[in-house]
Amino acid sequence: MALEIRASGGGATTPEVTEPVVQPPLSQAVGYIVVIVLGLIIAFVMIFVTKLMKRTVGEDNAKTEMFMTANRSSWLWSTAMLGSTFVGYVYGVSGPFWFAAGCSPMIVFFALLGISCKLKIPEAHTLLEIVRIRYGTTAHFVYMFLCLVNNLFAVSNMLLGASAAITALTGMHIIAATFLLPIGVVLYTFVGGIKATFLTDYFHTFVILIICCFFTIKAFTVPEIGSLGNLYDLLAAASERHPVAENHAGSYLTMTSKGGILFGILHICANFGLVIMDTSFFVKSFSAAPQAVVPGYVIGGIAYFAIPWGLGTLMSSVALGLETNPIFPTYPRRMTSVEVSNGLVLPYAAIALAGPGGAAAILIITFMAVTSTLSAQVIAVSSIISFDMYRTYWNKRATDADVIRWSHYGVVFFGFFAAAFSTMLNYVGINLGWTLYMLGVLTCPGIFPTAFTILWKRQTKAAAIISPLLGMATGLAVWLGSANALYGAVSVATTGELLPCVYGTVASAFSPLPYTLLISLYKPTSFDWADFRKEKLAFDIDDTSGINSTIVEKQVNEENDPEYRKNLKRWTYIAAYWSLATFLGHWVLWPLPIYASKYIFSKAFFSAWLVIAIIWLWITLFIGGFYPIIDGRAQFVAIYRALKTGKAAHGPVEEQSTRKSSDELTVTPPLKSDA
Repeated sequence: MALEIRASGGGATTPEVTEPVVQPPLSQAVGYIVVIVLGLIIAFVMIFVTKLMKRTVGEDNAKTEMFMTANRSSWLWSTAMLGSTFVGYVYGVSGPFWFAAGCSPMIVFFALLGISCKLKIPEAHTLLEIVRIRYGTTAHFVYMFLCLVNNLFAVSNMLLGASAAITALTGMHIIAATFLLPIGVVLYTFVGGIKATFLTDYFHTFVILIICCFFTIKAFTVPEIGSLGNLYDLLAAASERHPVAENHAGSYLTMTSKGGILFGILHICANFGLVIMDTSFFVKSFSAAPQAVVPGYVIGGIAYFAIPWGLGTLMSSVALGLETNPIFPTYPRRMTSVEVSNGLVLPYAAIALAGPGGAAAILIITFMAVTSTLSAQVIAVSSIISFDMYRTYWNKRATDADVIRWSHYGVVFFGFFAAAFSTMLNYVGINLGWTLYMLGVLTCPGIFPTAFTILWKRQTKAAAIISPLLGMATGLAVWLGSANALYGAVSVATTGELLPCVYGTVASAFSPLPYTLLISLYKPTSFDWADFRKEKLAFDIDDTSGINSTIVEKQVNEENDPEYRKNLKRWTYIAAYWSLATFLGHWVLWPLPIYASKYIFSKAFFSAWLVIAIIWLWITLFIGGFYPIIDGRAQFVAIYRALKTGKAAHGPVEEQSTRKSSDELTVTPPLKSDA
C-alpha cells in the first residue's frame, strides 16, 4: 500500500494536498514482523530477564517499590532522530544544532531537580506526591492534569512520527502501526515494571547508536557523496537551487538562520516543560542511586547532544544533497512539505544511502526508540493512577498488592488510550511537525511553579495553583491569536506554523514566572523543608527473602546519616554548576557568536563541524552502550554466581563492588523529545 498524504501544518510552507507517493521499499509483512513479532520477542526476553533477576539478586517486581523504582535510568526519543533531520532539511545546519541545544541543558538541569528531591523527600515515588504534601489536594489535582496532558501529547508526538515513518517504509496502515506499537510495551511493562523499561531502554539504545554510527560510515561509501568535501558541494548546490528565505544569503550552510534560532527558542522551552512535567523522569531520578544521579544526567546530557546534532546534520545534508539524484526516493521531485513534516527526511535519506537495507535500519531504530520511550511514559501514567489517584483518594489503606494491581490497570489503559488519541490526531490532519512545534504551549506552564516547588520555599499554595493555569491560558491565547493575526485563520495549518508556536510557547513558559512571584509576594509564607520528611510514603516491607528488606534498611540508615545529607548537598552545588555551564556552552557561547557573524561555512569549517559531531556520536556509543556493561559488572557476577550455586545473592549487589552501578549514563530518550 502506498503512503497516504494529508494536508497539515508544521512546515515552513503551505503543504501540498495532492502529490505523487513514494512506493514503500519494504513489504507490509516486514512491518508487521517488526512491530508485532520483534516486539513480542523483546517483551518475552525482558520478562525472562526480570524473572531471572528476581530469582538471583532479589529484584522483585511484585513489590511496588521495585515495580516503580529500580537502579537505572536512560534517555532516547524517536523524535530526536526524526525531528532533527526534519529541521535540518528546513533550516540547514542550524536546525540539528538548535535541536540538540534544546535537549542537553534540560537533561543536565534535571540532575539538580533529582538530587534536590532526594535531599528533601527521599521516599517519594512521583512528582505529584511532593506537590500534594506541600500544597494540598487542589494543587494535587491541578498538577495531575498538567502531567497527564504532558504525557499524552508527548506519546502522541512519538506515535505520530513513528507510525508515519513505518507506513512510509513498509506500506503498513498508519492506524495499524499506531495501535500495534504499544502492544509489546504494555506486555513487558505490565510484568516487569520500570526495571523492564530500563533493560529495554539499554538494549534499544545500544542498537540505535550502532545503527546511527553505521550511517556515519555508509554515507561516505556511496559514490554520489564519497567525501566530506563532495557533501559540502552538494549542500552548496542545494542552497543555490532552493535558497532558504530567512537564512543569511539563503544558504543551508550558515548558523545565521532566523527560522533556526526561533526553533531553538521554541525547542528549549518545550523540552524544559516536557521533562519537568513528565513524571517518568522523576520516577527514574528517584530510582537512581544518589551518587549516580548527577554524574549520570550530566554525562548523559552532554553525550546525548551528539545524537540529534550528528545524525541530524549528516542525514539532512544527505537528503538535500541527493534530492536531484535518481537514487533519492522522491526523484525527480523534491520532498513535499507534508512528507517533511511527517518526519520522512531520515527514512528517505537512509533509502538513498543503503536502499532496502537502509529502510530496514530506520524501521528498527524507529520501532526501538518509540517503544522504549513509550514504556517510560506508560509507567509514569500508571504511577499517577496507582499512587496519586488510587492510593491517595480511593483506598488510603491500599496494600502493596493493591497498588501493583492498579499500576497494571494504568499500564493497559494508557497504552491503548494514547494509541486512540494519536489516531484521532492523525484523522484531523495533525502530524509529527505540528506536535513538535506546538508541544511547548501545553507542556511549559508548569516549569517555574514546579521548579519552585522543589527549590524555593517561599512559593505559596495560591501561586502554585493559579500561576500554571494562568500560564496555560496565556499561552493558548497567544498561540491561537498569533495564528489568526499572522495567517488570517485558526486552522491545523496555521496553528502548526513556526511563529505562532514560538510566541505561544514562550508566553506559556515565562508568563507563570511573574504570576507566581506576584501572588507569592502578596501574602508571603515560608515552607519548612523538614515537613516533607514527616509523611511516610514508602510501603512496609514484607519480604521473606530478606534481600529487599536489607536494601531498604540500608537506604533508610543512609538517609538519616548527617554525612550522607552533607554529601547530597555537595552534589546539589555540582549539579547547579553543570546546569549553568551546559546552558551557557550549548546555547550561548558556542552558537550565538557564529549566528551574529553571518558566517557561511567554508568547506574546511563544514568538514570540521561534521567530523566533531561524528566523533562525539561514537563517544556516545561507548558511554551509552559499553560503559553500563563495565559499570554493572558486579550485578552480572552476582547473577552468574547465583545461577551457578543455585542460591540468591544476599544483601545489595552494590556492596559487592567498589562503586554502584549507574546506567543513568545510558543516553536514551527520550529520542526526547524531544520533544
